[in-house]
Amino acid sequence: MKVQGSVALVTGANRGLGAAFARGLLAAGAAKVYGAARDPAAVTTPGVTPVRLDVTKPEQVEALARELADVTLLINNAGVAEFGPLLSPNATEALRRQFETNAVGPLRLTQAFAPVLAANGGGAVVNVLSVLSWLTLAGQSGAYSASKAAAWALGNALRQELKAQGTQLVAVHAAFIDTDMARGAPGPKIAPEAVVSQTLAALEAGQAEVLADPVTRQVHAGLSAEPAAYLA
Repeated sequence: MKVQGSVALVTGANRGLGAAFARGLLAAGAAKVYGAARDPAAVTTPGVTPVRLDVTKPEQVEALARELADVTLLINNAGVAEFGPLLSPNATEALRRQFETNAVGPLRLTQAFAPVLAANGGGAVVNVLSVLSWLTLAGQSGAYSASKAAAWALGNALRQELKAQGTQLVAVHAAFIDTDMARGAPGPKIAPEAVVSQTLAALEAGQAEVLADPVTRQVHAGLSAEPAAYLA
C-alpha cells in the first residue's frame, strides 16, 4: 500500500515507538493520523488526532471502529511488558495481563477494523512484535515472550484471512528499541525512527515481515540452527 494519503490509527501513540510511528507517518505524507491511548491528552504529537482507547476494553475497540470509518492503515503498537520468573506466585496473573494486551488486543483491533479496511480498498495492518516472539530470557521474559509468540502466530493466521479482502499484514520484530520500556536494558538499542522507516518501506514493498536489527536477524536465522536459537 501507499503511505502517502493513507489514514492511519496508531495504538499506544502517546510515547516511544507509537509516537515515532505517528511522526513518521505524517512525515511520509499520511493524510491523517489518529493516535490512540488510554488517556488521549497524553498524545501530544503535532498534527495527530488523539483518540481514547484501552485495547483490553472490547466496547472501546468496537466504538472506535464505528467512529473511524476512514482508516486505511492500522498500527497495532500498544503493549505491556512484565518481567520475572514463570515459577513466581504472580506469574499467572502477569501472563494474563500481557496476553490480553499483547495478543488479544491486536486480534480484537484487527477484527473490528477489518471491515473498515475492506470498505476503504484493503489497506494494511502492522503488528509490532519482538525478537522475544522466538526466544526467552531465562527467568525474565517467559510470560512476555509467550504473549508475543501468540501474537506472531495469530498474525500469521490473520495474514491469510485478510489476503482475501486485499488487506496486507506486516509483522515487525525488533530487539531492544531505544524507548522508555528498554531504558534499563543492557546492550545496543535501535532508534525507534529506524524501526518506523523500515516498516513503512516494507508496507510499500508489499513485504510480510520486518527484521529490524542485527540481533533479530541473527535469532531468526538461528530458528533452524542446531541447536535452535530458542534452545540455546
